[in-house]
Amino acid sequence: MLDLAAEHAPYQAELDTAWRATVQEAAFIQGPAVRAFATELGSWLGDAHVVPCANGTDALTLALLSLELPPGAEIIVPAFTYVATLEAVALLGLRPVLVDVRPDTFNVDLAAVRAAITPRTGAVIAVHLFGQCADLESLKIMCLSAGVFLIEDNAQALGATFTFATGEMAYAGTVGEVGTTSFFPGKNLGCLGDGGALFTRDAARAALLHQLANHGQSQKYYHQRIGLNSRLDTLQAALLRVKLRHLPTAQAARQALAARYDAALAGLPGLQIPARDPRSSHVFHQYVIRMDGPGPRDALRAHLKAKGIPSAVYYPLPVHAQPAYAYLGYQVGQFPVAEALCGQVLALPVHPALTEAQQEYVVVQLGYFAAGGG
Repeated sequence: MLDLAAEHAPYQAELDTAWRATVQEAAFIQGPAVRAFATELGSWLGDAHVVPCANGTDALTLALLSLELPPGAEIIVPAFTYVATLEAVALLGLRPVLVDVRPDTFNVDLAAVRAAITPRTGAVIAVHLFGQCADLESLKIMCLSAGVFLIEDNAQALGATFTFATGEMAYAGTVGEVGTTSFFPGKNLGCLGDGGALFTRDAARAALLHQLANHGQSQKYYHQRIGLNSRLDTLQAALLRVKLRHLPTAQAARQALAARYDAALAGLPGLQIPARDPRSSHVFHQYVIRMDGPGPRDALRAHLKAKGIPSAVYYPLPVHAQPAYAYLGYQVGQFPVAEALCGQVLALPVHPALTEAQQEYVVVQLGYFAAGGG
């Protein structure tokens, strides 16, 4: 599913140089590379304020902490997402309120969000799943009208853009009050360990996030708030600076692979290629197809495995069915789209180092299966 060694090979010398320079400098915590990376990523995202942190889950936690919501406030979250989106909410004593998602883009269903907003709602977390933006225009209008915050979980869509009705374009993660991302190695911009960041266009919010990520202090040993110890290592920042320079090339490679998959797979019986929202670009953190049902999906996965082709299921069990979140009281059947997707989706290899020959082999085997040869 991912070949980081092959992906890094064209610029391995740059990574080695950055690593050696950082080790020699020996400023391993909050070194110059952290500030430089934040500035460069902020510029790349259209002059956003960037606050680096230790990982994507911390980013979500810090984003929610910065809102200073009362205990028990409700946070609306998609029912089809990675568990970290709920985890940050629950750990802060806030209450996740789940809503179903769209059957085409897999992003949050606007009607479900609207129906879930109550006087207790503090925020809506929009997850830009698999590399494509949720409906940021409608979500922003809805949140402003209801007086609640919009948080963007942008761990899978860094670099995606959304075009508003006015023609204005914005990067995913920069539209809501706070955006969050992860630099887990498998992400489109991944470090060589753990890392994360927050985005905002509000300078005051950025200053608060910096403080919260550094033990709640703005000056050493003077703590204004209860915060976290959540810092991006200098070594990781130095490596991310290198990878950021090569990110446009990597994104273009993913999009080219996705376009070839689209052309080859469209029309295959029982298989739905990823839907595209024309207002959003798609950076294809994952290329996720949808099968007619769990039987065909699992049979296809077994067929691909037998032919030496990796695939992955994101996600096999919806969050409301996870034992850790049974206390929320949701029942199987309440989120039919999310539940169906868990039995139908399958991610195919789409990393930038995938060769045309490898992709063609995947396509041939998918066609063979669809024709009844599985």
